[in-house]
Amino acid sequence: MLKNRLLKDTIPGFLIVLTAIFLLNSCNTAAKKKEASTITEIQNVPKPATKAKLPPYLAEGKKVYRQVCLTCHQANGGGVPGLNPPLIKTDYVLGDKNTLLEIIIKGSEAQLEGNKSEYANVMQGYGMLGDEEIANVASYIRNSFGNKAEPITASEVAAYRSANKK
Repeated sequence: MLKNRLLKDTIPGFLIVLTAIFLLNSCNTAAKKKEASTITEIQNVPKPATKAKLPPYLAEGKKVYRQVCLTCHQANGGGVPGLNPPLIKTDYVLGDKNTLLEIIIKGSEAQLEGNKSEYANVMQGYGMLGDEEIANVASYIRNSFGNKAEPITASEVAAYRSANKK
């Protein structure tokens, strides 16, 4: 008798709970369908124009810069005050191409002056890089960080090396 009474009392409560779960789940499913349709609509919106791609030699130069130069000269080309000079609008970057090639190939022990401060870190030479790599990274530096200068070609790097053999 107690068993029958328990069943009579629990079955309606159980059914109410089951109905509530079913209703909540259906509402949630409808909300998910609405959200999914909104996401689809958003995905179909045309993307804004992206920045123009770099010419291949600058894209390659950027890769070399990230591998070799970024640590000292930073992602923005600003250098590190008192340690490593900036590459932004300086004579050794924008001036005579051979000056930049000399610094990249042979390194620099000179305390370059820029913005009225000296930069004490010695830069090692990267003459072990190929002519194409040096031309690409030099061109990237001369045309990044607000710089605008004529690119340097691999043949110019080879000519510099040939003229400056020791």
